[in-house]
Amino acid sequence: MKGKVGKGVGNQKIHRGSLRNLRIVSWIFINFVRNSEVMEKYICENVFVPLRSGPSHKSEMMSQILFGEKYIVVDKAGKWLKVETLFDKYQGWIDIDHLQQTIDLDKKTGFVLNTALLCFKNDKTKLILEPGCEVFKPDYKDKKFFVGENVYHTCNEFNESYTSTNDSFPDLGIKFINSPYVWGGRIPSGIDCSGFTQLVYKIKGIAIPRDSCQQVEAGRGIDFIDETLPGDLVFFDNERGKVTHVGMIYSKGLVIHASGRVRIDPIDHQGIFKQEIGAYSHKLRTIRRID
Repeated sequence: MKGKVGKGVGNQKIHRGSLRNLRIVSWIFINFVRNSEVMEKYICENVFVPLRSGPSHKSEMMSQILFGEKYIVVDKAGKWLKVETLFDKYQGWIDIDHLQQTIDLDKKTGFVLNTALLCFKNDKTKLILEPGCEVFKPDYKDKKFFVGENVYHTCNEFNESYTSTNDSFPDLGIKFINSPYVWGGRIPSGIDCSGFTQLVYKIKGIAIPRDSCQQVEAGRGIDFIDETLPGDLVFFDNERGKVTHVGMIYSKGLVIHASGRVRIDPIDHQGIFKQEIGAYSHKLRTIRRID
C-alpha cells in the first residue's frame, strides 16, 4: 500500500511540475498578446540562455541571450517561446525551463561588464557573470546591483573598472585570447567569430549586428589592407562568395579572430595565413570601419 501511495505522489509531483511550466508559458504569452501594441520587455537572469533555430533541443544554437539583456516574446510552441532580443534584434526559440527573468519595469539601461564578476542571488547561491553581461544600478560602495526588484550582492573587488574601460580594441580583444570556439556563442567561455567581434564592440559601447553576414553591412568600406586601423573588421567569404567569417585588425599585418579558439594570425590582401599549415585559411572579401 505504501508503495502505491508513493508512486501516486511521484506521478502527482511530475504532473504538477508539467502544469506549472504550462501555466508559466501561458501567462507569458497571454501577457504578450494583451500588450501586443506595447510588448512587455523581460530581462534575462541566467548567465546565458541558448537561442535555437526551432522549438527543440535538437535545433542548432544560433545565438544566446546574456544576463541583463532584454527581450520580447513574439510566438510560442508548446513549452517553447520565440523571442526577439532588444540589443541586436535577433530571434530564436528558448525552452521555458531555462527561464529566469524579470519584467523590465523601470526601463533602465544596463552597464556592460568587461570582466567576469562573482555575485550572489537573494537565496545566497552564486553566479559568475561573464564579459558582455549587463547589470543595472550598480552600487560600487555597497557591492551590489539590481535587476528589476532583485538585488545581487557582489565580490568585494566590484568597482567602476568592471563596467567602464579605456582599453583599445586590441587590448580588449587580447583579454579573450584562447577562448574556445562555440557555434552561436557570445561569451568568453564559448564564442564564435561574429560573437567575438560583437562582444568587443559591445564593451566599447557600440552595438553591431549579430552575424558576420549582417556585420559586413555596418560601417564604411576600407579599400586596402594597408589602410586598416586596429579595430577595423575584416570579412572572409567561401567559394560561393558568401561571407562566412569575420575578424578584427589587431595591428598592422595581424588579425584577431575566433577560429577553433580566439587567436592572432598574419593577414594580407589575400586573407589569413595560418602558419601551422603553411597556407591561407580564409580568403579576404572586404574591410569595414565602424565609426
